[in-house]
Amino acid sequence: MDNSLVLSAKQSDPFGELKIFAGRASRTLGKSICEHIGTSLAKSETHIFSEGNIFVRILENVRGRDVYIVQGTEFPVNDNLVELLFWIDAFKRASATQVTAVIPFFSYAKGDKKDEPRVSIRARVVADAIEAAGVDRVLTMDLHAPQIQGFFKVPVDHLYAMPILAEYFKRKDIPDLVVASPDVGFGKQAYRFAELMNSPLAIGNKMRTDHSEKAEIYSFLGDVAGKNVLIVDDFTISGGTLIEMANACKARGAKDIYACVSHGVFSKGSAEKIARSPLKELVLTDTIGYRSEPLPDNCKVVTVAPLFARAILSIHRRESVSRLFDDATKETGLSFPF
Repeated sequence: MDNSLVLSAKQSDPFGELKIFAGRASRTLGKSICEHIGTSLAKSETHIFSEGNIFVRILENVRGRDVYIVQGTEFPVNDNLVELLFWIDAFKRASATQVTAVIPFFSYAKGDKKDEPRVSIRARVVADAIEAAGVDRVLTMDLHAPQIQGFFKVPVDHLYAMPILAEYFKRKDIPDLVVASPDVGFGKQAYRFAELMNSPLAIGNKMRTDHSEKAEIYSFLGDVAGKNVLIVDDFTISGGTLIEMANACKARGAKDIYACVSHGVFSKGSAEKIARSPLKELVLTDTIGYRSEPLPDNCKVVTVAPLFARAILSIHRRESVSRLFDDATKETGLSFPF
């Protein structure tokens, strides 16, 4: 085990004081990250005026400090994004040495390309805005398209929830398991997941004809007859893609259907659809704090706080972040509580 990965607040002292703040979107995850590091969430406040203006204030001295602001961009997406920009600006004006935006869920990552006439590449616009606010570094998880890292001119550390999710399903020891991706675009990540699980891979191909968030599986590659299936994807908004893939697997003779995603957005009405679906269990992480409705009984949340905590300390100590992914969980000695 790499002893430098053992979390200790004292070990960070030679590199200056570390302060972790959290915006409204990610206070629960921020507190959990601090617990794993052995520190307390720094004090701050956010106020929303009657006409919708957002006001943020730092309640601690950050001059000369290494500052991390944990703020996702889930619903309400634009409010949370603007709040993040204001936090970055406030820290820079308060003379923080380095400001790292910890964005567990980068919502506008879906707008990573110009695939229709006269549309905005939204992910690039958001990246430019975050940089303009003065951020020094970005730490995020499971971007919808990895090339979004190139939209930033500042360093981006891109974490993956895959080792945590794979470890969870390894412990379940599901027999005759096939890993399945509902989209060829996620095929490369699904292949890596299948390798971790030592399982074969099946791939569906979905098609969206409009922006209604409804997808249809129109082709399927792989054998799932008589097998248990684990569907993997980076995020789900309405659950539609996962459910369509689960139905496609059932139609081809699959037995139990499981699924896991890094980001469970869960728009209104999705909980009921997932509860009635063929999915025996859907596992998601705690990158998103807001839920429009309670999760159904067949959903389980696992925490990514230990991984973010280790990444923050690695950045703070000027150490490698990529070592966190060496052989998933074995070589680094990472241990994830479920």
